[in-house]
Amino acid sequence: MENLMEICQFACNEIYSNNEDYNPLKLHKALENITRESMNENELIDAVIQSALELTTAVEPKWEYAASKLFIYNLYKEVGKNRGVDKKDYGYSSFYSLINELTDKNLYGKYILENYSEEEIEELNSYLKPERDYLFSYSGINLVCKRYLIQNGDRKTLELPQQMFMGISMHLALAEKKENRLYWAKRFYDALSTLKATMATPTMSNARKPFCQLSSCFIDTVGDSLQGIYKSLDNFAKVSKYGGGMGIYMGKVRGLGSDIRSFKGASGGVIPWVKLFNDTAIAVDQLGMRTGSVSIWLDAWHKDLPEFLQLKTNNGDDRKKAHDVFPGICYPDLFWKMAENDIEGTWNMMCPHEIKKIKGYELCDFYGEEWEKRYFECLEDPRIEKREMKIKDLIRLIIKSVAETGTPFAFNRDTVNKTNPNKHKGMIYSSNLCTEIMQNMSEIEFIQEEIIDENGDVIIVEKTKPGDFVVCNLSSIVLGRVNVLDDEELETLVETQIRAMDNVIDLNFYALKYSELTNRRYRSIGLGTSGYHHMLYNNNIDWESEEHVEFVDKLYERINFYAIKASNKIAKEKGSYEYFEGSDWDNGDYFNIRGYNSPKWNELKKQVHEGGMRNAYLLAIAPNGSTATIAGTTEGIDPIMERFYLEEKRGIITPKTAPDLCFEKYDLYKSAYSIDQNWSIKAGGARQKHIDQAQSFNLYITTEFTMRQILNLYVNAWKNGVKSIYYVRSKSLTVEECESCSI
Repeated sequence: MENLMEICQFACNEIYSNNEDYNPLKLHKALENITRESMNENELIDAVIQSALELTTAVEPKWEYAASKLFIYNLYKEVGKNRGVDKKDYGYSSFYSLINELTDKNLYGKYILENYSEEEIEELNSYLKPERDYLFSYSGINLVCKRYLIQNGDRKTLELPQQMFMGISMHLALAEKKENRLYWAKRFYDALSTLKATMATPTMSNARKPFCQLSSCFIDTVGDSLQGIYKSLDNFAKVSKYGGGMGIYMGKVRGLGSDIRSFKGASGGVIPWVKLFNDTAIAVDQLGMRTGSVSIWLDAWHKDLPEFLQLKTNNGDDRKKAHDVFPGICYPDLFWKMAENDIEGTWNMMCPHEIKKIKGYELCDFYGEEWEKRYFECLEDPRIEKREMKIKDLIRLIIKSVAETGTPFAFNRDTVNKTNPNKHKGMIYSSNLCTEIMQNMSEIEFIQEEIIDENGDVIIVEKTKPGDFVVCNLSSIVLGRVNVLDDEELETLVETQIRAMDNVIDLNFYALKYSELTNRRYRSIGLGTSGYHHMLYNNNIDWESEEHVEFVDKLYERINFYAIKASNKIAKEKGSYEYFEGSDWDNGDYFNIRGYNSPKWNELKKQVHEGGMRNAYLLAIAPNGSTATIAGTTEGIDPIMERFYLEEKRGIITPKTAPDLCFEKYDLYKSAYSIDQNWSIKAGGARQKHIDQAQSFNLYITTEFTMRQILNLYVNAWKNGVKSIYYVRSKSLTVEECESCSI
């Protein structure tokens, strides 16, 4: 492109053909006082990009796509130059040579060339659709370029977006039989490159590379011993080193003042150990890129709860603070019953070690009516010390922390365990860093240390019995880019993503053998959704309406049906997960609990009983921060923050508009803070019925909310069957996102 007008016409071509408001003359006029005759093509293009971004408003949002088109044009030139490729094709016609080049530089894993022939790679190359690059918004392509495209050691980009999508797809298809690999590689590619589905950030980043840690998040259960605590610290350090976030359940650890080896008052409680996890998160900082991410979970009846609630608040003894962890509380139904009906009543907290020592059981191993029976049994035993507190005072501490920090996260343990499809094999004590993963958990048990002589070399071997060390394998359907009323399209996407995530389990790099063992036994996955508000907008549905609730109730039932059908299909082909027999999937309780009794559901229940399930857990909705940006859609299940705003990062200001925003439907994009949160809760309950795990579900409050109003939101969420609450966000509070789970 030789002159400014030609650049403007190129940038505006598609958006102008659909709307005369985006006339290239308008863009050209905006550059009158910016450009100089001496400017070269690159300088002119940069100036046009900046002007297009400045023209982007809530009234004319598509100027962002003019900036995106020029960004992609520059990217093609840059990659062509970096690779020494002819300017005419910019590298899209040389995929095989690219893979060879990147493999030689140790930027691609050797396994790609070992499993795909040149002819197969050329066939996949011919399947690439470069025009799909223009689906990206400016924010989306900018993020892809900075974070996901492969770069060399000098930070020079060597890969183009469609090659990235195909490289990821080729990797995910490696778990298929050779004769089916190209078919599945193409299906994975179509889902990803059309931005109708996204894989988790670790999968997007690491698939096709030599080091392929593809999972997002992990959950560990800490045992009540020095060995147990330091083993979990070691596990967290190893997971964090490779970019994983972690949830830590500490409900088994003895409280402050408890005995150690019968010496009364010797225990320092959980807070000193929480601080160690905090310091480990800072120390193991993932090659200096960012600190580790960890959430710590404690039960509402744990003796140390009041101190735990002050970990991140601004007042109090700083020696008892842990500002870099994310606290979460596991609530039994009894707590919310009392909060609703007996707020003046007394709540009792106890030490789990004392309970186990005196009663012979751990209270956390029970739920529902059995838990309540044992809880009151402990209260009546005078040998167990109780820490009493008015429930209203405890709630005041919780809400104070929520208002200041957005945390603690909430986990409704009885609701979770009653609907656990694998309750025959264990308990779910807590959740992960983003509150959407809920799978069986158990601690690692230490057996003994042995001294072994191997050819004169003395080796000390530590023997452990592995517990259930939870792993999250995630992806999302981008509802805002899908015709959700089209059964065929929705089923095809769900089936594609279920298989892609199941393949992640077999192709993954595991930093810990414990996580590999659990992942292969349960084969748990988490299919989620993003673009939720975008979808409602596309279908002309008001967030604050019964139509919204009824629409998503039916939609998520369909998604669940297709997911179960897909997992059952893979089980018939490759076998069921190890613990299928005796599960709620097997005995039919999964379907009965949810009222799935129509003819089509009864037929599927029969197929599952006879053919099995490939995956123990199927659905989980993660926050979808960065990949929602890539897909040009709204995040997760959240409403939009604003229809239009300016985002500043590292001195660069980028306009952000709600997707597909148009004046005629302006009111359908209501801001999160202006929405009645009870409608969000009602919709969350409707979705939750069909999700075997949970949702990264946020509440949005303003400074006008009273303590009672915030409490009522928690109680209402519990009554509607919402399993967890992630952040409580207020306008004055900036909260940190988990990049590991941000799929």
